[in-house]
Amino acid sequence: MNIPQNFWTTLKGLIAILIVFVIILGIGAIKVMSNVGINNATVSTINVDGTGDAIAVPDIATFTFTVSETAKTVVDAQTKATTRINSALKTVRDQGVADKDISTQSYNINPHYDYQTAMCPASSSGVVTYCPGGKSVLTGYDVSQSIQIKVRDLTKAGAILTSVGSLGVQNVNSLSFAVDEPAKVQADARNKAITDAKSKADVLAKQLGVRLVRVVSFSESNGGYPRPMMYSVMGKGVSAEDSAPVSPEIPTGEQKITSNVSITYEIR
Repeated sequence: MNIPQNFWTTLKGLIAILIVFVIILGIGAIKVMSNVGINNATVSTINVDGTGDAIAVPDIATFTFTVSETAKTVVDAQTKATTRINSALKTVRDQGVADKDISTQSYNINPHYDYQTAMCPASSSGVVTYCPGGKSVLTGYDVSQSIQIKVRDLTKAGAILTSVGSLGVQNVNSLSFAVDEPAKVQADARNKAITDAKSKADVLAKQLGVRLVRVVSFSESNGGYPRPMMYSVMGKGVSAEDSAPVSPEIPTGEQKITSNVSITYEIR
């Protein structure tokens, strides 16, 4: 069977075209694979910053007091400390402090040692030849308990401090003022910062002749919660025999909370 020569010529041409087509498809597939995961769409954006302030007025006060007693036995030291602690707790409860706002911070029992030195013996001629070294002698036990008080009615803070101090406790200290719900104050500052940023974005978009589409990213920095303000109260209590002390005025002041936000908008 004779096949015309032009048939083979046509077949070779078709095969060549097929090979070229396959090569083109391969190159296209390689390009597609190399672009996997890449967003080729160009998105235009603008970035604006906003700042907001919120004023926080402290609404709670906390302070601690410590009772420490020493006796020859642990039981006696505990009894003396417990009697004084219970008296102080009754005082704060009588002035409206709830049990949930009273907590023990520490309770310690430790041996109490006194360093004692012996007399230096003299020889028959009256000359001191040597002195024996001193030694620590167990003379009893120390029992101490520290209590933290949270005062929600700040008008009573000064009176409560005075009444506790008058019971002869060893230390009344670490007075601080704080905001009971700081997250609300921070949220207020953040809302003001976002409003400030939105206002700037609207103005900028109008100046550029573009339209705000959506928020692409958001971040907040330099935000913070109101931190307790510390005050020094007193180092030692006032004994019951002293004249009645005058309750101190306890100013609380105020705190400014600042939130800084950064917002990126897509524009068209």
